[in-house]
Amino acid sequence: MASYPIRVFGDPVLKSPAAEVTDLDGRFVKLVDAMFTTMYDAPGVGLAAPQVGVPQRFFVYDVGDGPEVLINPHIVESEGEWSYEEGCLSIPGLAFEIVRPKLVTVQAHDVEGNEVIVQGDELLGRVMQHEIDHLDGVLMFDRLEKAERKLALKQWREHVESGERPNASHAL
Repeated sequence: MASYPIRVFGDPVLKSPAAEVTDLDGRFVKLVDAMFTTMYDAPGVGLAAPQVGVPQRFFVYDVGDGPEVLINPHIVESEGEWSYEEGCLSIPGLAFEIVRPKLVTVQAHDVEGNEVIVQGDELLGRVMQHEIDHLDGVLMFDRLEKAERKLALKQWREHVESGERPNASHAL
């Protein structure tokens, strides 16, 4: 299966909320398969459709338990707090401490259209929140305090100007 180019910060598709998925046909399944290939090639542990230029509300992930896809996901419950150095395939080369809920419950659908409820803590919870942010047009920079965001955007500009684009550690 072919890999897609991953869109990077500055691409408008990353800042726009994604539309609900309505058709779970063969083309959609092929797109999901190609996104897994893209995610594994990157390498990353999660990839939202807008990151490959598809403005639809779904993402793929694999935190070590095998590949999964969540379609039209919504967080229905969260609790606790966990700080973690988070990277992003759309902001390669940078990672930031981001505080998010430690435990989340997500309601979504699978590729057969069945409703699923997924509860995740720590890494799985983080991945789901990060990818749902992408579906809402929210990037890591938006999760930083104003002073941190200013410094992070400066670091990004320096990365772009230097031509360096290494993979981020902990890329989601």
